[in-house]
Order: sequence, then structure tokens, then C-alpha cells
Amino acid sequence: MSLWDRIDEESKPALEILWGALPGGLNGIPDIVQRRAAYEAFRAAAPRGEYPNLDVSDHTYTGPETELSLRLYQPNNATAPAPGLIYIHGGGMIMGNLESQDEVLKITASELGIPIASIDYRKAPEHAYPAAPEDCYAGICWVFENASALGMDTHNIGLMGASAGGGLALAAALMLRDRDGPQLKYLLPIYPMIDDRHHTASSKTVVDIGIWDREGSIEAWNWYLGDAAPDAYAAPARAEDLSGLPPTYIDVGDLDLFRDEDILIAQRLSASGVPVEFHLWTGAYHASELFAPEAALSQRIWATRYAAIRRLAGIQG
Repeated sequence: MSLWDRIDEESKPALEILWGALPGGLNGIPDIVQRRAAYEAFRAAAPRGEYPNLDVSDHTYTGPETELSLRLYQPNNATAPAPGLIYIHGGGMIMGNLESQDEVLKITASELGIPIASIDYRKAPEHAYPAAPEDCYAGICWVFENASALGMDTHNIGLMGASAGGGLALAAALMLRDRDGPQLKYLLPIYPMIDDRHHTASSKTVVDIGIWDREGSIEAWNWYLGDAAPDAYAAPARAEDLSGLPPTYIDVGDLDLFRDEDILIAQRLSASGVPVEFHLWTGAYHASELFAPEAALSQRIWATRYAAIRRLAGIQG
């Protein structure tokens, strides 16, 4: 059975629309500036809702080398201090910004009724490792330092990221542990990008879906690492010690390039004494719930994530 035949039927039309807008898929445009522009134009064309009960504001935080952006999503009916969530967007370490996941985070903040801080970071190839994880570490520390003003309970802040953002969430969690930084309540690395080696079965078989395939992933990792030797903060799959991380939720599609490395990290986290919840979604490709949000599979994925966050953060209702 081909990869195409295994994809959830309701999630297939989104891929066909993507192929029409971006021939060759996300990585089909060689020039990174043009690729970013095409991707952002594609995402900007997606439907957007109205959220009258949500206050959205932009802030800056001081990174290691420059001022960086942060966006706060604050339900105006939330009682402070509320459980808080920090989010790191994806984009393969080379694309994406605060606009990329804006609609998703508006929906999530409204659904959960809690404030969410979305932090931006510098991208490769202009800014290779360790720029991104160091930026994220600084952003996380800024949120904790300003939690009262943001309406967040410093004892109940989780960290979530998807794809590259999931990898950065794991990297930042390791940095927080090793540097005696603020303590996260929980961690949600969603289909995280964590292994530069591309030696798993899934990394060798997912080659032509068009969302995030082997060739583009190798290119992104090469840009991201630059001349640096990969370590645990660059590629968390290389971490020798995963103990001491907060309770963790991970999910990934069975047609995702990152499937096997994510299964392995979940097993290793559990073996290290970290409470882990893991879900493997049959028929889901990389980020299918973002590209095909109306699919029943996508709605199950989000419902399961929301339930996990409510449980981990102790959110009632």
C-alpha cells in the first residue's frame, strides 16, 4: 500500500491544495526567502475566525543578541493567576513566525480559557545553532519573570511546541533542567523534530508527501546546524540523560517523517522516570491537523491534546 493510500481520506484534499499552491511541496522552492514568502502567503489564505472574548497583544523580550517578539493570547474572562502555556512555533528551524500559528493559538486559548504566550526566535540559515534554543530559553525565562503581569501562575506554566517548535521545547526543557531555570509544570512536544541523523525507518520512507519529507528535512538540519557539532540542545534525540523533565505528552502521525524518532524519545523518557502520554495517529501526515482542520481525525487529535492540557494543568471543565 502506498503512502497516499494510507492517508486519512478527509485529510487528502488539503495536500492537493498545497501541491497546487506550492509545486514540489514546502521545500520545493530553493531560495529560502522566496520559500518563506510562499509559505506565509499560503497560510495567510486560510480562513480566520472572530474571537471577541480574547485579548491579543504583542510584546518584546531580550534574547541573547537582539530583541525578539512575543504574542500574548489572554481570554478576558480568565481569573488571574491562571494556568499558563508557552508556545514555540514550527517551521523546520528555517521558516515560520508569530503569524504562522496565530489562528491555532486563538482557538486554543479560547478553548482552554488560559493565557498563552507565543515566542518567536531567530531562524537558520541566517542564524544557525545555538541561536534558536537560546532565544527560546530567554523567552521562557521572560514569561516566568513577567508571569504576574501576564496573568499566569508561575507554579503552573506548561511548554508546548510543534515540529521544530516541539524539538525546541524539548531542548529548552533540558536547558531549564541543566541551568536550574524556572520549573515547567508539563511539556507538550508535538511531532517534535529532534534527530539530525535521519536513520530511522520513517525518515527513509516518507519522501514525497510534500509537507515535510526527507530531502527537505536534511537540508533544514544542515542549515540549522551550520558548522556546529550536534549536541543534546541541538538535537534532543542525542541527549544521554532525559531524567528530571516534567510530565510529557507527545503525539505524531504514522505517516510523519518524525514518527520513529518520536516513538523512541517517548520510550526513553518513560524509561528515565518521566510520566509520558503518547499517541500515534493512524492516517495522519506531518501537521495534518493544521492543514486539514475540519477532518474528523484532526478534531480527535485536538480534542485529545486539549484533554491532556486540562489534566496536566488541573483545568476544570
